[in-house]
Amino acid sequence: MKQSNIRNFSIIAHIDHGKSTLSDRLIEITGGLSAREMKDTVLDSMDIERERGITIKAQTVRLNYKARNGEEYQLNLIDTPGHVDFTYEVSRSLAACEGAVLLVDATQGVQAQTLANAYLAIDNNLEIMPVLNKVDLPSSDPCMAVQQIEDVIGISACDALKVSGKTGEGVDELLEVIVEKLPAPSGNIGGAAKALLVDSWYDAYLGVVILVRVVDGELKKGQSIRFVQTNADYRVDQIGYFTPKMVQVDRLSAGEIGYIITGMKTIRDCLVGDTIVDGGNKNAEPLPGFKPSIPVVFSSFFPVEADDYPALREAAEKLALNDSSFVFQTEKSSALGFGLRCGFLGLLHMEVISERLSREFNLNLMTTVPSVLYKVSLRDGGNIEVQTPADLPDPSQILEISEPWVRATIMMPDKYIGGILNLCAERRGIQETLTYVGSRAMVVYRLPLAEIVFDFYDRVKSISQGYASFDYSLADYATGDLVKVSILVNAEVVEPLSFLCHRSNSEDRGRVIIERLKDLIPRHQFKIPLQAAIGGKIIARETIAAYRKDVTAKCYGGDISRKRKLLEKQKEGKKRMRSFGNVEIPQSAFINALKIKE
Repeated sequence: MKQSNIRNFSIIAHIDHGKSTLSDRLIEITGGLSAREMKDTVLDSMDIERERGITIKAQTVRLNYKARNGEEYQLNLIDTPGHVDFTYEVSRSLAACEGAVLLVDATQGVQAQTLANAYLAIDNNLEIMPVLNKVDLPSSDPCMAVQQIEDVIGISACDALKVSGKTGEGVDELLEVIVEKLPAPSGNIGGAAKALLVDSWYDAYLGVVILVRVVDGELKKGQSIRFVQTNADYRVDQIGYFTPKMVQVDRLSAGEIGYIITGMKTIRDCLVGDTIVDGGNKNAEPLPGFKPSIPVVFSSFFPVEADDYPALREAAEKLALNDSSFVFQTEKSSALGFGLRCGFLGLLHMEVISERLSREFNLNLMTTVPSVLYKVSLRDGGNIEVQTPADLPDPSQILEISEPWVRATIMMPDKYIGGILNLCAERRGIQETLTYVGSRAMVVYRLPLAEIVFDFYDRVKSISQGYASFDYSLADYATGDLVKVSILVNAEVVEPLSFLCHRSNSEDRGRVIIERLKDLIPRHQFKIPLQAAIGGKIIARETIAAYRKDVTAKCYGGDISRKRKLLEKQKEGKKRMRSFGNVEIPQSAFINALKIKE
């Protein structure tokens, strides 16, 4: 295929604006799959994607298209996710393309992720082509959508195509415009082989499958290659592309996107964003690659059965190969044994990883309450990063604690703005801007990340009856009045249950944990105090009553002093037992006290 007849493009949009459905129509019209093989959202290959109705992993497909001018074209399409937690997937996909189809729902107009993804495409210097989807619906308003694209995003949309991914209306015209307007790749076909490692995943039969975008030269079957960052050498055993079925070929040339299989056994040799060059090229300059993803939410995974830890670690390594924004390290808890401390891009990302570990690898896991990364300045001038309260140094050594803040963009019909502003104020938000485009309002707030990782998105949807959209990006760190809340059982600190939070929320959150523990820890022969404390100050308390034996049962007569003597003896015994006795906290109590509320 001539390089001038290749088009590499991504479809980017907000959640549920029809990216995967439009991809289905493009595959169907170009003959990528037969009518018998077609199904809805064919590129959403994971069960979890189909059940939730979202795209989690960006998927690549090559389409062969014969244009009206008689020329044959190769279209490399990448279908991307829409949720904010999978923005890293979008940014990696855009780095492998020259153009982007910006899809906007004609019934809803520009939403928060439409704006965020458009800016990602602009940052990557891509040619952006606005397209209006769902024009077949009675409630569609293309004029409104065009006005919002021009006012909010700031790009011309006067010639935006009107299509329907569901019915196929306008999709033929879209293919023609893609061929005409999007630029061809500009690599050196005769140069030394150089390719960008876009993605990778583990296949039980083939091993590590590597998705590449060939930038210069060509990759051939049997060729010796080198990974620049890891300095690992391999031989290409298999090479091909997706239609979306795997099709083997002998070579991939500059500008093409496809996969290679090298028989790689060491997962650590495969870094997303690495540069692949010819094996004999020892002085190759690496390609720019991608900015590394920065985890913003942290949680620990522990196997319910301690013997499952090696299987959990192996499963996590395979998932990290498939999802480079997922990071983890070994953690040991006195209460829960060995587990993994994991970093995620958001709460949905965490839920998806947890569910994939359970489904794909048959692991029974418990997940601790999510937290964020805090930065601690010490009085001796040092700085440390803290993911868990157990890592926090002695309070006398701490000068200040900083927490991450985000810049959040919320778009909604203007009648819901009062409730949204109240919610942001409750979560310690600072308003930056408030603008209107017709009857829709866009508000930008600075918010502490710790305040939005739990139920903020659900509250936004609830207040706006589902009409608001929400997007955020990490802004900076700011000093806050943050405290460590210690949980004490029988006057002893239980570190796995302690947590960091803002002082204003400390009493409520401490009381929730204490009340849960009261129901979860079994009664003992002595009274057990449960306390939440900040330093030496108790902010919440509950008491588990002791089992009590009726020691006066045999006293059926005689002086009252005889009964009093037995009761005082019992009281002294319980007091002594409380001083020396150990409280047995079952593992199930830790699991249920720490897990996220449904």
